[in-house]
Amino acid sequence: MSVVKKILVVEDSPIVTKIIRHVIKTEPSIEAHYAASFAEARVLVETLGDELFAALVDLNLPDAPDGEVVDYTLEQKLPTIVLTGSFDEARREKLLSKGIVDYVAKEGRFSYSYAVNLVNRLYKNQAIKVLVVEDSDTSRRVICDMLARHKYQVLSAVDGIDAIKVLLEHPDIRLLITDYNMPNMDGFELVQNIRVKYEKSDLIIIGLSAEGQGSLSAKFIKNGANDFLPKPFNHEEFYCRIMHNVESLELIEQIRDAANRDHLTAAYNRRYFFAQGEEMYEQAKANGSPLAAVVLDIDHFKRVNDAYGHDGGDKVLVAFSRLLYETLGRFLVARAGGEEFFVLLPGIDNEKALSLIDKVRSIAASTPVSMGEEDVYVTFSAGVCNTYSDSLDEQINLADERLYRAKEAGRNLVIGDDE
Repeated sequence: MSVVKKILVVEDSPIVTKIIRHVIKTEPSIEAHYAASFAEARVLVETLGDELFAALVDLNLPDAPDGEVVDYTLEQKLPTIVLTGSFDEARREKLLSKGIVDYVAKEGRFSYSYAVNLVNRLYKNQAIKVLVVEDSDTSRRVICDMLARHKYQVLSAVDGIDAIKVLLEHPDIRLLITDYNMPNMDGFELVQNIRVKYEKSDLIIIGLSAEGQGSLSAKFIKNGANDFLPKPFNHEEFYCRIMHNVESLELIEQIRDAANRDHLTAAYNRRYFFAQGEEMYEQAKANGSPLAAVVLDIDHFKRVNDAYGHDGGDKVLVAFSRLLYETLGRFLVARAGGEEFFVLLPGIDNEKALSLIDKVRSIAASTPVSMGEEDVYVTFSAGVCNTYSDSLDEQINLADERLYRAKEAGRNLVIGDDE
């Protein structure tokens, strides 16, 4: 479920406000608060305070004709996107130097869509770590400030060797921006070293250089960079290149995630379970730490299909999967196929795993699934195994044997190693 972002929209034109309202209606994750004057904007900021995430601000208002409202929102530490009816290069540069997020000319519906989408981008950027590698203190500070303005988590390094140390300390860095000409290890060497471990689809690398050689961009990309920017660059090109690369990375992640998910329930699929589970299994076995493998099966699922059709059966599977993620989401949960699910609980011994799965069983048995005019209650049986074998697959088979015993004993039961 997406988080709702409250934004301030300051615009005195009723026509423009109407268009912005229409655009924002298509974005359920954004809640806009509108002001038609500087005075109204002040009241909203004082009322909402820290609840506001960002501001879309008209540059010329009846009671603030010289952009005073922009100075005010920046003073309030609100990321500010300026909307203007006329493009003025000198004013644009002045506003960008003050620290606005972007300067958007009112040139049609797409302009407003761009501004609203930028709010969502700012929110997503808060979770993205960026490493800036630059030996010039001034250049490094400028680039870091520009990224921070767009809400990225920014780290920095003074050369390639320093960058590798930072990467080892922060393996979740998603974007690296590196200069070419640096002491100790230059940008090319850094890219070559990084690409030994990180694929282009795992870590974005953008090369920078003030040197005038036209072949530098090709050389950077041939060495493994995703993109290249010559210095000096303007704000729009810098942000557009970064946004394009980050969104491409997110798209790849979405595709990967979809390939790992069951199409009906959105739970992880069997293939992903074993791919991730084998690593967890080997690590737990090597460390001598407990690892509980669970096989769950919905009881009498055929009766649901017979009574309510396959659509009804699908509804039960989706509801059951959601319940498993609500109660066991911190562990590895997957739909194995049909009405069967797997769970892997690292660090949990058999007794605790039995207790936990039995609590989930009680919750499931008392949670109705709506079938229109009536509610359906479903139960499940489960087998829990902490006995190490030669592989995770064998441990799952042992859990499956315990599941079979639970079904033989009357269903709606959880059986573990000692039962």
